Amino acid sequence: MPLGLRAAPPSAGLPKASSDSCSTGQRAGRAFPAARRPGEGLQPLAPPPSCSHLSRPLTLPHSPSPSRAARVPRGWSREGWAGGGAGGEQRPGTPSPDLLVARSFGDKDLILPNGGTPAGASSPASSSSLLNRLQLDDDIDGETRDLFVTVDDPKKHVCTMETYITYRITTKSTRAEFDLPEYSVRRRYQDFDWLRSKLEESQPTHLIPPLPEKFVVKGVVDRFSEEFVETRRKALDKFLKRITDHPVLSFNEHFNVFLTAKDLNAYRKQGMALLTRVGESVKHVTGGYKLRSRPLEFAAIGEYLDTFALKLGTIDRIAQRIIKEEIDYLVELREYGPVYSTWSALEGELAEPLEGVSACIGNCSAALEELTDDMTEDFLPVLREYILYSDSMKSVLKKRDQVQAEYEAKLEAVALRKEDRPKVPADVEKCQDRVECFNADLKADMERWQNNKRQDFRQLLMGLADKNIQYYEKCLMAWESIIPLLQEKQEGK
Repeated sequence: MPLGLRAAPPSAGLPKASSDSCSTGQRAGRAFPAARRPGEGLQPLAPPPSCSHLSRPLTLPHSPSPSRAARVPRGWSREGWAGGGAGGEQRPGTPSPDLLVARSFGDKDLILPNGGTPAGASSPASSSSLLNRLQLDDDIDGETRDLFVTVDDPKKHVCTMETYITYRITTKSTRAEFDLPEYSVRRRYQDFDWLRSKLEESQPTHLIPPLPEKFVVKGVVDRFSEEFVETRRKALDKFLKRITDHPVLSFNEHFNVFLTAKDLNAYRKQGMALLTRVGESVKHVTGGYKLRSRPLEFAAIGEYLDTFALKLGTIDRIAQRIIKEEIDYLVELREYGPVYSTWSALEGELAEPLEGVSACIGNCSAALEELTDDMTEDFLPVLREYILYSDSMKSVLKKRDQVQAEYEAKLEAVALRKEDRPKVPADVEKCQDRVECFNADLKADMERWQNNKRQDFRQLLMGLADKNIQYYEKCLMAWESIIPLLQEKQEGK
């Protein structure tokens, strides 16, 4: 049965990530700018507070610690952030780090700053139970936006050595770090790839949205065709909008350069010089020590991502087979319809009904072609984006595991010292800060990703139902239109 579907169209004062700072607004209590009317004053962003203020009682491996389940960062309570707004005022509505992903995983208090599980709390039983929690509701919190980015106007450039496509990036913003209210630059795919690499380097604790796949099979897909270029333009536009909507990535200095610099080559040549301390620490963690075991909540996330990617991969393969069968069926219909038209020239009384059948088949062919195009241009790209999204999330999980493995190795080294009360070295404290930052940022991004996924798949399934209904209605109307012609001929006899 043919399917039809269409997804609805989805510097100064810049905080920099480091090994001593958390970058999530939920955890650090940072203040984000609200939209301003023209003429209002611009207030610089408050940098995120340092993670070094977190309370960190030393817990040696395999040693009992009754207080571990109740340990939370200083300044936080089970009800929310106790002080971190302007002037240290109370923010009762801000969720604590322990509740960052509770809405996504069963509304249970599963999360601790150091990745533990409190006594008496249960983790998600299996990846299948998490997969079944997909809800089709609009629960993304409304946020006031002050940054708008669009990708449009693709142009083909033919040079001596290469041929490539550039896209116009238009940016409108009232943020203080932008000198002008509007920018317009042109970027090619490799510039987007540079941006994503820089975001991964400078924000290793965050989930970076995926780019559409660069390489295509030559001879199968023409990468300069109008359809392919438009599909890629939509994907690149969604990539930038994902970053724009992120409360941390949207303030990244590399993103600012990407949106505003007329010549990006000067920045691209800087290479590794702009790596932050967090990026360096993550890339050069100890490789000889393996993580003993991933905390239950992160193990559940990993299992969920594996199952989620497997299901989407299966749907993607089946959908591609359906498209191929629909294209073959479309070829047959286009040969089938004209036969009735040529036959009608040999008949007298049947000429009009035969022409009607030919027109009916032609209308069904047009409806099927539209259905196939919608599936190729709207349905498959969403599946592939989320398959790549799951790979990106797995990559962040792996980085988190590496940092925790480094922390555990250093902690064990302290435990083996022959001292009654060993002093916690500064590098161990910093390593624990990085683990806590990774945990908080990863949980916040997972919750945001789950919300986006619910919205995107809700729109995708609604488009699926809508295009199926439209397709069968068009076919029904086409076949019903020839019934009066046949009835008239029968009554004439």
